[in-house]
Amino acid sequence: MSNKIRQNRNIALLIDADNASPKSLEAALTILGDLGTVNVRRIYGNWAKPGLKGWSKIVHRYAIEPQQQFDLTKGKNATDMKMTIDAMDLLYGGHVDGFGLMTSDSDFMPLAMRIRQNGTPVYGFGTARTPEAFRQACTRFIDIDQIAEEEDEDVTPTPAPQVEDEVVKLLGDAWRASKRDDEGYASLSELGQRAANRSSFDARSYGFSRLSELVQSLPNFATQKRESGLFVKRLR
Repeated sequence: MSNKIRQNRNIALLIDADNASPKSLEAALTILGDLGTVNVRRIYGNWAKPGLKGWSKIVHRYAIEPQQQFDLTKGKNATDMKMTIDAMDLLYGGHVDGFGLMTSDSDFMPLAMRIRQNGTPVYGFGTARTPEAFRQACTRFIDIDQIAEEEDEDVTPTPAPQVEDEVVKLLGDAWRASKRDDEGYASLSELGQRAANRSSFDARSYGFSRLSELVQSLPNFATQKRESGLFVKRLR
């Protein structure tokens, strides 16, 4: 997709203030550049809560529209309901080409699944404690705290986090299912598409800016750069 087309795509970022950190906002906005321009920016919470002061200080700086939701009943979260309603309104309005959901709350799993069923990409931004159900419901899930910590470092970068065996197996399965040439190499783009159909993992959660860098770091795979792109072969 060309940069011009990407820039013309309208993206909505919806933030669950109770379950997201303001220090992660800039990283989320940068990553959503994959999808387009974040024109819709809304954040949901009870602004009378002292815990949301960090967000209150930056909503105007980043042109985020605050949505007030009072805690009318203990144990019931009206914020989640309002955020879900707004997301569905935007989805059915037909003017949004992608979503970012900034939360670590598994209650938004059905919302992410419904957005994807419409053929609309949804990126989830949460912490390491985010339940697996929400992670897998998203088109992509990014451990935003991990990225924010890396961006804050002023010293020599530390090695990227170890890639989980489960991810290595996922990539291996995708390679086996892909069309391979006589040397056993498959297109990384096809491999990535097949992997995306099974998992919402994102290379940035492991300290890499793109899937190609992650694969090239793994001893399990060999890579070849060709005119048509990067090709991958499973070694072990």
